[in-house]
Amino acid sequence: MGEKMSYKEKIEQESIEAAKAKDKIRLSALRMMKSALHNREIDLKRDLTEAEFLQLLSAMVKQRKDSIEQFEKGGRKDLVEKEEAELKIVQAFLPQPFSAEELQQAIEKAVSDVGAQGAKDMGKVMKALMPIISGKADGKEVSEKVKARLSG
Repeated sequence: MGEKMSYKEKIEQESIEAAKAKDKIRLSALRMMKSALHNREIDLKRDLTEAEFLQLLSAMVKQRKDSIEQFEKGGRKDLVEKEEAELKIVQAFLPQPFSAEELQQAIEKAVSDVGAQGAKDMGKVMKALMPIISGKADGKEVSEKVKARLSG
């Protein structure tokens, strides 16, 4: 009984609960996640790994944040609220984000693991880091920190 539910089962179960509770925004966000997951699996012709699922969710979080920014510029408070509500639901499926300290430790480990000497090795470091940080840190922020670490 203590078996961990797969992310697909979790989305399905939460969709059923949201439908029963008539929580339209939650149901909509869960259906959107389910749809994105399904489309990605069709593209790959296989089930996603958990890491790939987290990457998909990270992309969805980034899209929501971009949309919120655009809607705020356009003065569309109604759409900002909808996107923010969806963002919270998607983020609930992501693992706890790294603290600044944990992120720095992960970067240091990746730098030493790949034997990075300078900025030219940034790609190698990022490649080693991505599976570890996926869903736990913003890729843009990580890349800036890696760049600073390698050039410093």
